[in-house]
Amino acid sequence: MTGDEDSTAAVLNRLRRAQGQLSGVIAMIEQGRDCKEVVTQLAAVSRALDRAGFKIVATGLRECATGDTSDAGKPMTEDELEKLFLALA
Repeated sequence: MTGDEDSTAAVLNRLRRAQGQLSGVIAMIEQGRDCKEVVTQLAAVSRALDRAGFKIVATGLRECATGDTSDAGKPMTEDELEKLFLALA
């Protein structure tokens, strides 16, 4: 991922938070915690990952769309952009 340092730091922070939450969910399952509590925490992990993905897309969309960082140096097609967004849906 390219972009400004603030955006990169924000994404990394969200991913680290999700990593910690996932560790917590694993521990909850190992401890035999209530299903409702586990599912609630798992949903929080999922939202954290979604937010990180959306932040990556929002930060890098201009670069992706203009081809500034693509391997071929060409702008992404509409189909490629659609697939990128749908990957997070």
